[in-house]
Amino acid sequence: MNALVKTKPEPGLTLMEVPDPRPGPAEVLVRVKATSLCGTDAHVYRWDEWAKGRIHPPRILGHEVCGEVVELGAGVSSVRVGDYVAAESHITCGQCFQCRTGQAHVCKTYRLLGIDVDGSYAEYVALPERILWATSRDIPPELACVQEPLGNAVYAALVEDLSGHTVLISGCGPTGLFAAAVARVSGAAAIIATDVSQYRLELAKQVGADHALLARADQPEAITAAILDITGGDGVDCALEMSGDPGALHQAFRCVKNGGRVTLFGIPTGPVCFDLPNEIIFKGIRVYGVTGRRLFATWYRLAGLFKAGLNIKPVITHQLPMADFAKGFELIRSGQCGKVVLFPYK
Repeated sequence: MNALVKTKPEPGLTLMEVPDPRPGPAEVLVRVKATSLCGTDAHVYRWDEWAKGRIHPPRILGHEVCGEVVELGAGVSSVRVGDYVAAESHITCGQCFQCRTGQAHVCKTYRLLGIDVDGSYAEYVALPERILWATSRDIPPELACVQEPLGNAVYAALVEDLSGHTVLISGCGPTGLFAAAVARVSGAAAIIATDVSQYRLELAKQVGADHALLARADQPEAITAAILDITGGDGVDCALEMSGDPGALHQAFRCVKNGGRVTLFGIPTGPVCFDLPNEIIFKGIRVYGVTGRRLFATWYRLAGLFKAGLNIKPVITHQLPMADFAKGFELIRSGQCGKVVLFPYK
């Protein structure tokens, strides 16, 4: 089969023929219908410092996927050949304290699809039966394959109820855009989106943002003033920090009202200092650190949101044949995209 392989510890990927995978015990073979590019994969593509310490070539990348089951390994009982599935990317141990107390999303020894085991940038992928998610045929492949990252946004946005609340979303990359769509369908009263990219702010409007504010590093007080003006001086009920930018992090805490909630999803490139008394303690802020999705509670909630009318179509800005992967990663680097989806057979 054809696959995108990190063959050496250097920038880039190679599209090459590799042996078809075979499903082992408790695994299934999935014919990939669509697989989407992720920021994690962009790190590996660039071969930055994080990638150098995390991945060991050769490795087929990719962990956001949907496809059709074509073969069952020994002992598989919950899926059948022909089933349409997506996949959870975290392969958890099932034995640690976190796994045994309903917190498998922060398993201490998880393995990641496309990083620790071969992934979905290929025509076929062998997947453990227990990470598969049965998906409605009503959801087309370009949307079904992004359920994994969409789950991040669902968990980040809905760790507390949003209905009737004002929401700030800092950072309109794909997960921030997904969060705006989730907030909209979940009944948020007003959604304020901020980003340094006018292109992505336009996408935010398409998925439900009521206000789209262009952030400038040299004028942070202007954004703060605009948010306070929109909220009548009170600040927002909830801030979803999706960028990891230090300035945006501080702004999220400044703009949330006393007694409000801040969810942190974006990853800073280094340590960030806070004025804990004035930014958090004296304001009585509830702070949630969010990674991944709750397994599998978030997936069930996501399925319900689709039925309720969740609209993420504007976020899927580019659909490319797998051979055009370099174009996809360049789009991510430039920021002139939402989510980029690859099709192995298109």
